[in-house]
Amino acid sequence: MQGHWEHFDHGADIGVRGFGLTQAAAFEQAALALTAAVADPATVRGLDRVDFVCEAPDAELLLVHWLNAVVTQMALHGMLFSRFQVQIEGHRLNAQALGEPVSASRHEPAVEIKGATVTALRVAQLGDGGWVAQTVVDV
Repeated sequence: MQGHWEHFDHGADIGVRGFGLTQAAAFEQAALALTAAVADPATVRGLDRVDFVCEAPDAELLLVHWLNAVVTQMALHGMLFSRFQVQIEGHRLNAQALGEPVSASRHEPAVEIKGATVTALRVAQLGDGGWVAQTVVDV
C-alpha cells in the first residue's frame, strides 16, 4: 500500500484520513491531510524543523494529540508543514515536521483549523496489512 491522504465530508468541518504501510506512516499522511485542508502541501518548503512528543492511553487518542500538536505549532508560529517523520513506540509518538511560515500570496490559505476532534476517530489496521488514521478537524 502506497501512503496517501484524503479528505472526507463532514458537514461544516473537514475529515482527514491518512493511509500507510505502518501506523506511523498513516499518522504522517493524516498530518499531510491536515496541511492540505489549509493549503497545497506541494507549495510548502521544508525550511524549518519542529520536533514533537506526544503520549496517550491508546492509538486513537494519540492521533488526536498528534494532530492537535501540529495545529498548535501552526497557530503559534504561523507555519505550514509539508513533511513529517513519525515514530511510534507503544502509545508514545516522536516526530519531526518540516515547513515554513505561511505566505498568504504563495500558499493562499483556505481555512483556519481550530483542532482535531474525536468525531469519526479511527486508527486501525486494514485487511491488506496497511493502516488508516482518521478524524474530523474543526475549522
